[in-house]
Amino acid sequence: MSDHLSLMQNHVPKHEFFIAIDSDGCAFDTMEIKHKECFIPNIIKYWDLQAVSKYARAAAEFVNLYSKWRGINRFPALIMVFDLLKEWDKVIERHVNIPEAPNLRAWCKAETKLGNPALKAYCETHNEPDMHQSLHWSKAVNESVADIVKGVPPFPCVRESLQKASQAADILVCSATPGEALMREWQEHSIDQYAFAIAGQEVGSKAEHIAISASRKYSTDKMLMIGDALSDLKAAKTNKALFFPINPGDEEDSWKLFYEEALDRFIAGEYAGEYEAALIKRFETYLPEVPPWKKH
Repeated sequence: MSDHLSLMQNHVPKHEFFIAIDSDGCAFDTMEIKHKECFIPNIIKYWDLQAVSKYARAAAEFVNLYSKWRGINRFPALIMVFDLLKEWDKVIERHVNIPEAPNLRAWCKAETKLGNPALKAYCETHNEPDMHQSLHWSKAVNESVADIVKGVPPFPCVRESLQKASQAADILVCSATPGEALMREWQEHSIDQYAFAIAGQEVGSKAEHIAISASRKYSTDKMLMIGDALSDLKAAKTNKALFFPINPGDEEDSWKLFYEEALDRFIAGEYAGEYEAALIKRFETYLPEVPPWKKH
């Protein structure tokens, strides 16, 4: 991924517009299969949560798929799962030991490149069980993803949108997914050709990806982030960029709207203001903060 970091740092605009696009759950319908078949089984296995597996599954699905935290990095998400389990009455009744992961918590606050390379480097100089366990778990997740997630195409209208957008804008893939998986998925479907760089978790946060690639190279009103999570919205606003939401569960309609209307508005300078605000307001209704088991 160092190659992509240099591509971002040395990027010279070819167009006056810049578009950053998230990958999992945004360009590709991979969020459900990755979390339900790859992340969650390994959380249960590596963190000894077999005795509360159905609760661990519900907590992990809420954090990673069905809440305002959708799309956050895997390590802070894992900590959130532990915290939800520790305060869930049905889990407490079972007297199961839920991991505290104190060193992982501290590392997540201090480190910005929350990926396996940084975690591996930390583990090489620290003998902290929760950190080594985190690395084993994260590696297992990546192996499961490589083994299971194949042949999942982009959402309808993604390819057409990339073709159309690339005529007027420079495109960056901007994701919290490991770079190796990103490259594999974008190359598998021959859409990597539309992006000047493919940025994963190893080269920083989404906000950093945009800043490295676009800061002071584009007018902020000509910068757009496309994403399916509040972390994508935050990355856009941190860089004073505009945001187009892909609504979870309504991805096809979102991409159709982008292809047929929103992209043209963006290029014409008619996107910012009421139009963007209405899209974001609707988007936020898809991402609750309170899990369903707390509403009873």
